[in-house]
Amino acid sequence: MKVGYIGLGLMGRAMVDCLQKADYDVIVLGNRDRTGVEEALARGATEAAHAREVAEQSDVVMFCMGTSDHVESRVYGDDGVLAGVKPDQVVIDFGTSLPASTIKIGADMEAKGAAYLDAPLGRTPAHAVDGLLNIMCAGDKAAFDRVKPVLDVLGENVFHLGKLGNGHTIKLINNYFGMTTACAMAEAFATADAAGIDRQTLFEVMAAGPLRSGMMEFVRNYAVDGDVNLAFSIANASKDVGYYRQMTQDLGLHSRMSGCADDALKAAKNDGDGDKMVSEMVDWMSKNLSTS
Repeated sequence: MKVGYIGLGLMGRAMVDCLQKADYDVIVLGNRDRTGVEEALARGATEAAHAREVAEQSDVVMFCMGTSDHVESRVYGDDGVLAGVKPDQVVIDFGTSLPASTIKIGADMEAKGAAYLDAPLGRTPAHAVDGLLNIMCAGDKAAFDRVKPVLDVLGENVFHLGKLGNGHTIKLINNYFGMTTACAMAEAFATADAAGIDRQTLFEVMAAGPLRSGMMEFVRNYAVDGDVNLAFSIANASKDVGYYRQMTQDLGLHSRMSGCADDALKAAKNDGDGDKMVSEMVDWMSKNLSTS
């Protein structure tokens, strides 16, 4: 199985490394940052001139890009993946995209005889190098079964979640909940500071009950020890919560709980903190809770 891979950022380059270590033949297409492309080429990959060529020369095409707009820019047009797909080919989006966009692309792929799967990821690039990702895949079950051997190379836990779009829907619900928890914990520490309460003391009391969670601990590790254990940027968090809110609107819903996290993350990003990690929202909260 020859793999075409589009989007070699931190996660994408780690996944390509994993595939190449498993002896997969890989053709790649990068963007502005060529670091991951050059690394892959040095290990024996080939480089495509455009996305259509990736599809034409691959058995399975994989995306790992930041936004739905990025994905659609590689799918559509004369040099897009859709122009080069073949019957029974499988195309997989590993990014965190809008379900409505995913379903639209899936219908267009199906019209050409190809299958589209959404397969957002859990865990980090460090896990990806060793094939230890969590993969939340959805879409046609027969197509999933065909590509499962390569998904098993990349993931320790590979789920099939039903119809196309379910993977992105579950990932956005997951990330909305996680980022809301992170922002709430960051504000809790900032409020404790203002009240003269030690951060670790607050955490110990909160963590002794049912509130304790991994996300709370990630924020605590930065707030108390200065350690950044969760490599997820404020800009990415803002994008995902925004996508969650768009998804709920597309479902005819009004999200009552996501607004605060959305406002805080957007404000932090607009203040120039977008490249900082989510746990560092503690610092932004400390500077921006005052009413004076």
